[in-house]
Amino acid sequence: MRVFICFEGSCEPFEVPPDQTVGAMKQLMKNNVLVQLSDDGQQRYLELSYGGAALRDSWALCDVGITRGSAIRCLIKSEQRPVMRVFSAVTGETVPIMRSEALPHMSVARLKTVVSMQSGLPVSTFRLSTPAGVQLYDCNQLQDYAIEVGTTLRLDTWDGWLEFLQGCLLGRRSTVQSHLSENKLVMRFQLQVALYIAASLGHLDLAGWLLERGLHAEKPVGVHPYRQWCHQTAHRDTGKCPIHIAAESNQLLIIKLFITKNLLTLACRDPGGRDPLKVAIQHGHRDCVRYLANKLCSVVSLSKMSLPMRIYLQIKSWVSLGQNSAASNRCQYISAVFTTRVGDTLLVDGFTKPNMSSKSRKAMTKPSRELKAKALQPLPPISNLLSVSHLPSLQSGNHGDFKEMQKKQRQDVKSRDDGLLDKISKDESSLCKFILPPITRQCIPRPNSSHILTAPLEPLSHHWGRTPRENATYCLTIARSLSFV
Repeated sequence: MRVFICFEGSCEPFEVPPDQTVGAMKQLMKNNVLVQLSDDGQQRYLELSYGGAALRDSWALCDVGITRGSAIRCLIKSEQRPVMRVFSAVTGETVPIMRSEALPHMSVARLKTVVSMQSGLPVSTFRLSTPAGVQLYDCNQLQDYAIEVGTTLRLDTWDGWLEFLQGCLLGRRSTVQSHLSENKLVMRFQLQVALYIAASLGHLDLAGWLLERGLHAEKPVGVHPYRQWCHQTAHRDTGKCPIHIAAESNQLLIIKLFITKNLLTLACRDPGGRDPLKVAIQHGHRDCVRYLANKLCSVVSLSKMSLPMRIYLQIKSWVSLGQNSAASNRCQYISAVFTTRVGDTLLVDGFTKPNMSSKSRKAMTKPSRELKAKALQPLPPISNLLSVSHLPSLQSGNHGDFKEMQKKQRQDVKSRDDGLLDKISKDESSLCKFILPPITRQCIPRPNSSHILTAPLEPLSHHWGRTPRENATYCLTIARSLSFV
């Protein structure tokens, strides 16, 4: 049958079978009309429409009601396709990356900034890796990892943070509160991350709750406590504050909440030296620019005088610095510095395995429960060291016979215990010869151990192949054997 294709003011007839597909019609147009398209088809493509509706490539002409003498409209459309995609293990979605700059020369740090802006997550909460599982470091470029156009990268977060970040992205305060870490340092970092995400996505309820808990919108997110010893090499955006991301994301209500809570947020500067007003101007958010400019140009009325807002902010900033300095000098001999301690985890890029595989909190607590259940198993009964046959009989006799029998028994115990250590090193089954006291659930008062340096027990258990209870039995058995010498 003959149909007519209307293209750029001309109408050309084509003889096609009724069951011809739309995709074959597009190819026919490319060959006969010489339509210039890009080689990979990423930017420009053909679209056939009939009756005002776009036709799909898999459809046949007769199936959509195209008959002899019908006119089909042909258009050339341009579409910006993503240069790459990032699969987020937190949300399960794929984030498209739209960039006009040359992809091979883009740095990983720049790519993480783009991903952070589109996902709402701070750069210190995730890592990027190739489809082969190779981690991308901020100091390198994408061409160092042979990443091509169209590659799908993977975004992973810290182990045990999956439910917490999902609650932050949805703005659910109860979920965020129930999935906070038990470590105080990690929990403080999590709360600052939650305030950053709430400012980025506009969760007023979550942001207000975090401000009531004492968080500050003018404080940077920073790095994870595992990385604070190597913070000199951290990403530049780790110094970005929640007020800055609120200005970038055009969250006017969040900005008003932050400024109402503390006026110092108006003078807070990001790593590039920009205050919230400059950030809003560069991103073209008129409402935020108008509100911030009015605030900075306003006058603060005090009891006996009035000051311009900029001068008031400078005075308040000086007062705040003086109060913090005085508080630190007053408390430096009273309380210990709240920082990392011996035994805490330390992560260095390229040297240690990062704990960022997006494991859920349930998966993280399951091994510890199994270890605890194994440690609570009853120990085998003691039959050798405390045998009844070794105890002296209480038969009647004179005093001399008793002394002679006691002397002979000491010699037997000494000769038997001389080879006990050798036997322990050869036979691991002889370690459980000392009975530990039964485990009690009662609350026993313990001394203050805040200044005692304790190492975690899990690495020791992994190294020795024994649970903490079995290791205690091992040490007590050796101590008991040495007491007889």
